[in-house]
This record gives sequence, C-alpha cells and structure tokens, in this order.
Amino acid sequence: MSQDAKSARAGRNLTVNRKASHDYSILEKLEAGIELLGTEVKVVRNGEAGLAGAYAKVDKGQLFLQQVSIPPYEFGNRFNHDTLRTRRLLVHRKEIRRLQALQEQKGMALIPLRLYLTARGIVKVELAVCRGKTQDDCRETIKRREADRETSRAIASHGRE
Repeated sequence: MSQDAKSARAGRNLTVNRKASHDYSILEKLEAGIELLGTEVKVVRNGEAGLAGAYAKVDKGQLFLQQVSIPPYEFGNRFNHDTLRTRRLLVHRKEIRRLQALQEQKGMALIPLRLYLTARGIVKVELAVCRGKTQDDCRETIKRREADRETSRAIASHGRE
C-alpha cells in the first residue's frame, strides 16, 4: 500500500458513539488500544462495529470494554468471534488505577466515544470519563443549541442585506 493511501486512512473514524454526548457530560478524554481478534479487525475496518450502549469497566486491575457489537466476519469460518464478547483495553497500570478511582464515584462512567485507525493502521478507542445527564441537563443543552442556531442564522441573514 502506498504512503498516500496509508495517510488518507490515518485518523479515520471507524465507528462513532453519537448518543454519548447526548446522554453524558464528557469530562475528560483518553486514548486506549484494544485487543481484537483477526476477524474482528476486518469487521471494524469495514465500519460495521456498534458502540451504542457500550461502556468500559475496571476489573481485577485490567480495563475491559463491554457491550460493543462487532458482528461476525462474513467470510470467517470456525475461528469467527462472539458478537458481544468482552474486549481488553490496553492502558498503563497507573492510568487504570486513576480510572478505577473515577469510576467508583457516584454517577461517573467510562464510555467509548469512537473507534478509529492510527497512522500505522492500528485500531484505537477514544474513551471518555463521563457523568450522566439529568433530564434538565438534556433540555438545557437543546435550548443552548437552538439559541446558537438562531444567532448564526441572524448573523448570516444580516450579511446578505
């Protein structure tokens, strides 16, 4: 593969969790590697993975990604993977301890925001430390977004006159 083709794929979003910013207030983001099987990598690179309802959890000193839907590889055989299996995330031990302390606080969660390719073709996960939004927070976000739209429309229409 040529260098130009590799750089075009680099940083490419494979899957995005669109509901995460709606359901949670994102406090902090971090990058983690993900341990995938061969057939899983092929499916993820095709953009067929789903992050809806997925979360990360610290268990026995390791970080695991749960409820990520990666369907079986179409051309796979008996070595195909389980769709919703738990996948290990690759993060430094010091970072895992810090994330465990954050996760144990009430209302905090580790949510995957997106799966993407690095410049070297490695699949990575962007995790976020989040706090769940209440119904009032969601309404406030919607009001703010609508107000921003109205101001941008007013500015655009003012420029046309």
